[in-house]
Amino acid sequence: MSTRRSPLGIIFLTILVSMVGFGIVIPVLPLYAKSAPFKMTPDQLGWLTGIFSLFQLVSAPIIGKISDRIGRKPVLLVSIIGTAIGYFVTGSATAAWMLFAGRIIDGISGGNIATAQACIADVTPPNERSKAMGIIGAAFGLGFILGPAIGGYLAKWGAGVPFYFAGALSVLNVIFVITSLPETLSEAARQHPERNAPLSEVFTGSRGTFIGLLLGTSLVFTTGFGAIHVLFSLFCADRFHWGARGSSLAFAYVGFIAVLVQGGLIRRLLKYPIEKEITVAGCALLGLSLFLLPRTETVTGFLLVTALPALGNGLATPTLTGLASRHIHGRAQGRVLGLMAAAGSLGRFLGPALSTKPLPSNFSELARPLEGGALVAVNQGYITAFNFAAGLLVLATLLSLLLRVPKEELPVEEEGLAVPAV
Repeated sequence: MSTRRSPLGIIFLTILVSMVGFGIVIPVLPLYAKSAPFKMTPDQLGWLTGIFSLFQLVSAPIIGKISDRIGRKPVLLVSIIGTAIGYFVTGSATAAWMLFAGRIIDGISGGNIATAQACIADVTPPNERSKAMGIIGAAFGLGFILGPAIGGYLAKWGAGVPFYFAGALSVLNVIFVITSLPETLSEAARQHPERNAPLSEVFTGSRGTFIGLLLGTSLVFTTGFGAIHVLFSLFCADRFHWGARGSSLAFAYVGFIAVLVQGGLIRRLLKYPIEKEITVAGCALLGLSLFLLPRTETVTGFLLVTALPALGNGLATPTLTGLASRHIHGRAQGRVLGLMAAAGSLGRFLGPALSTKPLPSNFSELARPLEGGALVAVNQGYITAFNFAAGLLVLATLLSLLLRVPKEELPVEEEGLAVPAV
């Protein structure tokens, strides 16, 4: 029993440190790139925010295959080292191409979470994996509370300081993994022949339509929610004149509510067979919040409205993944959950890339605080951008309403692995 607990605790700390670093970067990156010397256009801001996920979409399956062959620990180490390099390049950037280089390096090597999931699967029996995977959700929640709070505090010493600190955390994580994490993949497991499992098999049979709708809902939902990654900090800066600290604390507030939802409310609701209804409610609440956000005029109203995205995301994300893990045959679960993760990565690229298009092309060049025609143009750009994201959530709500959840749950075979969406 002790040999099982020890790796899980170490894996939790490894993921937590990674997510704190990620949480530090997300709120400050758009503000950093908007400022001198970069002065990025809205299109560039959207691509910069989402390009990490785009390259992660391509690299994650490759990283996973490599870890199956040579073991988890070396792959995890290389991944974290790449993340550290990416942060340091971003923090020291003096030109826009360096910002993109830093995020691309981080995205290419961004296999931390997927490899950690594989580590957990290595050390837990199939019937305990879903519960064990909960440590990833806990690490995500804590990371998105601590990370933004730390990043906002550090930004007062310089725009690049949060990135340097995130890089330093990654270096510490490397040392921690080297000294404390055992290799979890046995030699026998590495030598086990791969099973021929074509992707097309996932969509055959009576559950093909269900899987297709589930993937479509996940992609549209994540694309709509992904708009917040780039718009949130920019909106806070222009509407309430908040710097990196204020925007980061607002992110931490959203993360705190999300933890309360996923750690308390969602657990109680999932005692009942209402996963579809929870998903529908989550999509609808997120869509409502995105519609209301650009229309808030006071800080109090803003804080009340920003509770809704945390609630909507906290309800929909775990239930979408739960539907995939509980109602898909065990031999297809790995591929379906892999497709869900791919849909999430694609959505986190498309959301930022598309949502910045309504902003004026000279957005970063405008003098702050905004006045006159510039104020009107930027406010209208925010309203259009958030309306677009809200419209995507309306579509996600309709798609989730069309889901016909199979009445019976299928047993999870050893090949199947229920993991949270990342």
